[in-house]
Amino acid sequence: MDLKKLIRDIPNFPEEGILFRDITTLLKDPNGLAFAIDLLCDKVRDLDFDLVVGPESRGFIFGVPVAYNLKKGFIPIRKPGKLPYKTHQQSYSLEYGTNTLEIHQDAIEPGSKVVLIDDLLATGGTNKAMVDLITRLGGEVVMVVCLIELSDLKGRELLTDIVVETLLQY
Repeated sequence: MDLKKLIRDIPNFPEEGILFRDITTLLKDPNGLAFAIDLLCDKVRDLDFDLVVGPESRGFIFGVPVAYNLKKGFIPIRKPGKLPYKTHQQSYSLEYGTNTLEIHQDAIEPGSKVVLIDDLLATGGTNKAMVDLITRLGGEVVMVVCLIELSDLKGRELLTDIVVETLLQY
């Protein structure tokens, strides 16, 4: 199945000059969604890991079914003020601004092996911030897996010493 055919291009969103890859069209297609989740599971199925971590909001969409299918726990990373317990924060730059992410301070036990699942690898800022949060808690990121990679933005370069897999490259 060609997943790229299920992804809509939106020019000039969220800002002028940005070509947004809209996955809502993939999400509404039951066969495409199942195929994408199966491919993500296949990328990590044979790895030794304990937890799946995913960021708000699209990382939740793909991370939770991967965790469920592989019988792993899921840890959410959220925007500030959304988690009810004590958190660690990490700020980062992205293609069109800056942002901050949070994780519960007790979300990951030291020594836990983690797979990070998200929809997009662009500049790598979001992914690097998540790796930093996981590492701060004593976790080890064994792989980052994303549905889409915007190769021209060179996000992989921020993720040195981490295996990065993506399903689609633009």
